Amino acid sequence: MSQFPNPAAPQQVAPLLALATTFLRAGRPADAIAPLRDAALLQPSNPTIQHDLGLACLEVGLIPDAIAALQRAVASNPRYADAYFRLGIALEKLGNTRGAIAAYDRATQLLPSLTEAWFRAGALVYTLGNRDQAIGCFRRAAVTGGRNSLGRLAKARALLIEDRNEEAEQVLRETLAADPMNAMAYELRGNLLSELGRFDQARACFERAIAIAPLLAGSYYDLVRCRPVTSNDNDEGLLQRMQAALVTPGLEAAQRLRLHLAIGKAEEDLGDYALAMQHFDAADVVRRGFAPFDSAAFSIEIDRLIARCTPEWIAQAPEIGSSDATPVLIIGMPRSGTTLVEQIVSMHPEVGAGAELHFWNQRGAEWHRSGVAGNAAAGNETPFVVSEFLAKAAADYLGVLRAIAPTAARVTDKMPFNFLWAGLIHVTFPRATIIHCRRAAIDTALSIHQTHFRPDMAFPTGGTELVAYFRDYQRLIDHWRSVLPAERFIEVDYEDLTCAPEPVIRRIIAACGLAWNDACLRPESNPRAVNTPSKWQARQPIYRTSVARWRRYEPWLGPLRALVDVDS
Repeated sequence: MSQFPNPAAPQQVAPLLALATTFLRAGRPADAIAPLRDAALLQPSNPTIQHDLGLACLEVGLIPDAIAALQRAVASNPRYADAYFRLGIALEKLGNTRGAIAAYDRATQLLPSLTEAWFRAGALVYTLGNRDQAIGCFRRAAVTGGRNSLGRLAKARALLIEDRNEEAEQVLRETLAADPMNAMAYELRGNLLSELGRFDQARACFERAIAIAPLLAGSYYDLVRCRPVTSNDNDEGLLQRMQAALVTPGLEAAQRLRLHLAIGKAEEDLGDYALAMQHFDAADVVRRGFAPFDSAAFSIEIDRLIARCTPEWIAQAPEIGSSDATPVLIIGMPRSGTTLVEQIVSMHPEVGAGAELHFWNQRGAEWHRSGVAGNAAAGNETPFVVSEFLAKAAADYLGVLRAIAPTAARVTDKMPFNFLWAGLIHVTFPRATIIHCRRAAIDTALSIHQTHFRPDMAFPTGGTELVAYFRDYQRLIDHWRSVLPAERFIEVDYEDLTCAPEPVIRRIIAACGLAWNDACLRPESNPRAVNTPSKWQARQPIYRTSVARWRRYEPWLGPLRALVDVDS
């Protein structure tokens, strides 16, 4: 078993490894940990022992211990592909996305045939917004996996990212025909069907995925969002199944987080708001274990953005920016109506829908790192460097938009967090339309608290951290409102839009520089796939039942109560 034996300890190590092997072969990894730890103490530089110890810890959920052992394995043997691969899995489970990607990348460099490493890397880089890189990873997984199930799933995922939904669904059908017990294929098909508005079929897929693989219980989150939960669902035992799933042995924290949100949503639909809030709060507790949010650091970054984007710098936009008017940026806090606005605008025949593009989160962060607070105001930025950056950003962004809709007059980007980069975006594209979606602060925060966001995302979902984040967001929006031209930075109140849709919609379309089209009054008819949490809501006619919905939760708001009287 040992690749690099320690001559001083082989007789002591051999029986420990034999015992560990017996336990592992019997499917008892927890019992194998103690003899493997003893063996590792005797031969700390033996990469195979460290790998097997890490794998046993990984299988029983001792993630930090697994990471430590696997890191020792690759330190002892830097060409140990399997150890890098399993280190990636452990880091992924811990929520360390970038560390996991680096480990998978090293594993595939050493062993290019590692299909699962390519697949997992593709899934992670996609969550970070690296669309082309994700497609590349999934394509490599499809090639190395061939016609096995994981290879087919990789092909389907690449097609989905490319918006080739019909082809992707056909691949998933073929996968399930060849492997009817493939839970991942059912889950992926369920997500695709729900994005296309085929909710009954989607629910059936999610139910099948969970039945086959109980550890995918987080799929209940997507299931309950296909439509409101009714008393009939309760009679059929949906809530009881979800409650039972919470105690599934081996259920990962990420799945538990989504499951709490699913139960909370079901309880809300059934009218038990107290119990619903208990589960939403429980989900927030789980999420904090992945990525604690540093409110003080975020506030400092907002100060830097405000100091850097001075009125004088913004006023230079017409001279230094692109004259292209294609981009329509739809920004605001998540859950503020951005999906609805994109559905409205993209109903126009001259508009393409880009959904949530990560472009400015990446370029904005690069630009933000390049300067210090106030250097623009002080005139300390090198004009050549700044103009070069802006020109490249403009060309690259237009390339992204043209790939989405080559002939459209306008292309939307509804990444909510672009509110951070509105100043930079305006200077890069002074003729672009920026639509800021506003919604009552407490309703927005409550909806965030009830929605799944990636655990590794630097964004709070509850408590005093969410309150502080909201206030910093408002400070920045107040700044944009004061420095950006009113005809380029327009604001849409969710409450006004849902109360009297037509005049607000006409104002939005006019602000985009487009002729009026009646189709924009029927956003629920938009045939495009919707891959945000608002999949079901986007298929409904505009409604007002989400206005002032915080009142249902008034006794249980906790720290969010501080936002009740805040003017959003």
